[in-house]
Amino acid sequence: MRLCVRRCKHCAVFGVALLIVLGGNARVMGQEPDSYKLSVNVNLVVVDAAVRDRKGRSVADLGEQNFAVYEDGVRQSIRLFLHEDIPVAAGLVIDHSGSMRAKLPAVVAGARTFVQTSNPEDRLFVVNFNEKVTLGLSGAAAFTNRSQELERAISTTPAEGMTALYDALVKALERLQAGQRDRKVLLVISDGGDNASSHTLADVLKMAAHSRTMIYTIGIFEPEDPDKNPAVLRRLAETTGGEAFFPHQMDEVVATCERIAHDIRNQYTIGYVPVGAARPGTYRTIRVVAVGDADDKLSVRARSGYIAGAGGK
Repeated sequence: MRLCVRRCKHCAVFGVALLIVLGGNARVMGQEPDSYKLSVNVNLVVVDAAVRDRKGRSVADLGEQNFAVYEDGVRQSIRLFLHEDIPVAAGLVIDHSGSMRAKLPAVVAGARTFVQTSNPEDRLFVVNFNEKVTLGLSGAAAFTNRSQELERAISTTPAEGMTALYDALVKALERLQAGQRDRKVLLVISDGGDNASSHTLADVLKMAAHSRTMIYTIGIFEPEDPDKNPAVLRRLAETTGGEAFFPHQMDEVVATCERIAHDIRNQYTIGYVPVGAARPGTYRTIRVVAVGDADDKLSVRARSGYIAGAGGK
């Protein structure tokens, strides 16, 4: 693991107090080894970034000097730099509306692959939804990394009724706050249409902007499906730094889930203390740029911004 933490001239104390528990025999201030918590004593904004080359391949050999971060167009000084497979709290948000009935076996297979390909220390939960939203796991098993438990949580809910996608996302974002991981991810499998929610897309995007959650989406629908809404799935992903996928065949779902799991495990974590004070509640844009050592053209995917003064930046 490469870790860069430098002195912040705006802080009264020397440096940034940073504690990262990475499992094994590590134990800090009585915490359990699997807590994987990142603690800082400054108003640090943390961004997770995926980098790919011209051919779409993941780029894994960059250093801090290869990155530049801008907030509202102003370049920021990087205070934290990590490139490590840090475990995440992840929610599987699965559409169980009537149109998904024949697709659920492929969805379950994809979820199984996602879990098996993910970091073994990840902690996952399931949100199932049609016009109602339910948690697939409960009680002591609210989070798990056991693929059989997750498969059961998905497959035992019948596929029927309408689609409350936004309500499900709100429930999942709320659930993530109970996860004992700093990095948070949602994997959403749906047609993207919503015809039963009390919440709106704006509600979901606002909640996401208050957190560091990355949302990956997989759109499963037929070309003539009247309920499909790929634009919503793209916006959820692009705004939060995730990625949207639209498999042409059901047998592509497994490979897509595997690709997403690999993407989550191969990201850079960058932190900065914003230049100047932002009025709480205002939206601040973020842009991350990466340049290869040979001036290679690289593409960076990261969240587009955050709400100032919000917890979980």
